[in-house]
Parts: sequence; structure tokens; C-alpha cells
Amino acid sequence: MATETGPVVNAARRFTVWYILAAIAFIVLGLFAIIEPAVAGLGVAILVGWLLIFGGIFHFITAFQGGGARRVVWQILAGIVFLVGGFYIRSQPLLALSTLTLLLGAVIFAEGIFEIISYFRRTSEEASGWMLFNGIVAVLLGALIWFHWPSSSVWAIGTLVGVNLLITGVTRLMLGLAGRRVIRHVTA
Repeated sequence: MATETGPVVNAARRFTVWYILAAIAFIVLGLFAIIEPAVAGLGVAILVGWLLIFGGIFHFITAFQGGGARRVVWQILAGIVFLVGGFYIRSQPLLALSTLTLLLGAVIFAEGIFEIISYFRRTSEEASGWMLFNGIVAVLLGALIWFHWPSSSVWAIGTLVGVNLLITGVTRLMLGLAGRRVIRHVTA
């Protein structure tokens, strides 16, 4: 039996080691983003700029893969918009961060409104109160970002990204450690 599971167990061990190391990296990056939210927010803005630039290039590449003149024109126009937006964000990252923060506040606020509406449509379902709670928290967070804008640009995106990275890292760490326990159980 040990010879049949040997390569599988070894591969699982290697995988869980890398998974745990990645989890630790997420935790460290998350803590850094929470401690320095302005730097993290600026990093997010720069990343968005690069993603738009690469998206623009992709639109130009796919424009000439057939589909008629209308498709080509729309792909080229989309590529131009993506490139202009990406280069603008790369050249004005602080202004872009401010704009992204305002957009983030609007999206979170709208999500909260939709969650509250969903709650009233599902009040008879079990645990629907969590929808209401989530909606209220989202509305308050979105309003907090909006009412404190533009000063919220300094902390909002970086802090939220940091919390997300931290929670993702802790979750992945727990999964990796659980995987290690399963491997030990299988090999014992």
C-alpha cells in the first residue's frame, strides 16, 4: 500500500508546503497593506493601470481575428479606451486612486442596498437576517467612504485589500495545515 500512495503522498506534501508558504506571503502582504494603506492603495491603482494597458493590447490583438468590420472597429475603440485609461492611471496614480476610491464607495453602497432589498424578498428563509446585516454594514461602509472622500482615498482601498489578503492568507494557512494533518493520518 505504501508504494502505491508514495508518489501521491509526496506530491501532496510538496503541494501543502507551497500552499502554506503562499498563505504566509498573503498574511504578510495583508498586514503590510493594513499598516500602510496608502502605499497599498497606490499599488492597487498602479496594478489597475497595468491591467488596463494589457487589456488594451489584448483588444488590438483580437481586433483582427475576424468577425467583420463592425467588430474590428469596436475592438480597436475599446483598445484605445483601455490604453488611454491605463496610461492615464500610470501617469496620475494619486488621482486615479481617488477616483477608484469614489467608485469603490459607490459599488459597496449599491451592493448594500441590493442586499437589503434581497432580505425583504427572502425574510422567510433561514438565516436571511445575515443578508440584512451584510446590507446594513455595506451601506454604512459605502457611505463612510463617500462622506469622507477624498480623504478616504488614503485608507479605503489599501485597508480593504489588506483585510482581504489577511483573511485569504489565514484561510489558506488553515487549509494547508489541515491537508498536512490528513497526510500524516494517511501515512500513519
